[in-house]
Amino acid sequence: MAELLTNFPRRRTVLIASLLAIGMTATACSAPGEDRSSAPDSNAVVKTDLGTAPITLEMYAETGFPLAKALADEFSKQHSNVKFNIREDQFTVIVENAPRVMASDNSPDIIRLPTMVDLVKDDLLKNLDPYFTAYGWDKFPASQLMQLRVGENTRGTGSLYGMGLGYSVTGVFYNKKLATQIGMTQPPATVAEFEQLLAKAKTGGVQPIVQFNKNTAGINFPHQALQNQFGDPTQVADWIFQKPGATFDTPAALKATQTIQKWAQAGYFPKDANALDYAGMVGEFQKGNGLFMFNGDWESANLDKTMAGNVGFFLFPTEAAGGKHVAMSAPNTFGVSAKAKNPDAAAFFLNWVHTNAKAREIAVTVGGSSPGGPSDLPVPAAAPNTVLAETLKASQQLGAENGAVDFTANATGGIFAAAITPEMQKLIAGQQTPEGYVKAVQAEYAKELSR
Repeated sequence: MAELLTNFPRRRTVLIASLLAIGMTATACSAPGEDRSSAPDSNAVVKTDLGTAPITLEMYAETGFPLAKALADEFSKQHSNVKFNIREDQFTVIVENAPRVMASDNSPDIIRLPTMVDLVKDDLLKNLDPYFTAYGWDKFPASQLMQLRVGENTRGTGSLYGMGLGYSVTGVFYNKKLATQIGMTQPPATVAEFEQLLAKAKTGGVQPIVQFNKNTAGINFPHQALQNQFGDPTQVADWIFQKPGATFDTPAALKATQTIQKWAQAGYFPKDANALDYAGMVGEFQKGNGLFMFNGDWESANLDKTMAGNVGFFLFPTEAAGGKHVAMSAPNTFGVSAKAKNPDAAAFFLNWVHTNAKAREIAVTVGGSSPGGPSDLPVPAAAPNTVLAETLKASQQLGAENGAVDFTANATGGIFAAAITPEMQKLIAGQQTPEGYVKAVQAEYAKELSR
């Protein structure tokens, strides 16, 4: 999911590199070398020749993400001396395990990162600035790497500590047959229009939204979609990037939580949402048991196979007509452990993912979106009349509107597992108030930052 999930048990992918404007913050990405502590010399000599000696790269990846394995398999085909040993876990398990695993003598070479700030603070992540220089990653759009930088205990500036195996865009998938059944002729233009469609679906005997909330809070997808629209998304980005004074306890977050509570009470979510996991949600949607599903472009390729011609996608609508879209969008972040046995080979792989023609094709066909990397490299085309083509178009629109923002689940290492998920489950079950939810999330955030 993201980062997140970031941060949900499925594949997350790729926002078009040249259009990945994460510019929810006013400043552009700083150059390597700025605002960093204990950073290595960015001109340090690193090995960019993979060589021919046998290498086994240890990878710790997220369960249900076929993109990572597909890329690893193709890499081994092209470089027969390199094999991968891939361990997979649910994202919430990775969140708990990452510090211990990375501190061990058997630390993986490449790891799916839950968050970066704490890992950098504890010297568990390798600083990638030397590889930035060696591989010429300055040819990547600066905004593409912004979320992967860490400075003085904050994200968005400073040294580079991660790379994306894709850069996701999220929105709303919809069942075209059910949409026609309730009289939906085009995607809603405002939040109010979206809510009208929810009410029509419920009245017409159609489940309005199928959304998971077991193990990880899938209902955080619609929650943040609302939060992004009900206030200034810069405030959301500042909180995620841990900027001094930023808070989750805002009128926008409260209004979003009140709306989620209202939707739950109206039956717009499944009654068993807290018992429905990600795979179950996708399965129910594929069976036609829900009009809408909040999810990301990583599901596009799968839905094109299982629901060919019967699924569409749109960015969550704006609060006011004609407003700019905002959507959660973040790299499916991977980093190199500070104790990696093969750091140069790991960096070679991360560079290959972005620049190799076959790897870029896999990012589209398996990952469901565009491959990132240098702006001058072509983006593999999606087949016409597919939902993948729609998610790619949505990515272009989001980039043009400068509307990408990270997932609130990525704000701290523990916020998603310790606060967002359990408190959202309580909210949906009627055991938490909107005011209590907002304050509980902020309290956990403050607790973690004070450590």
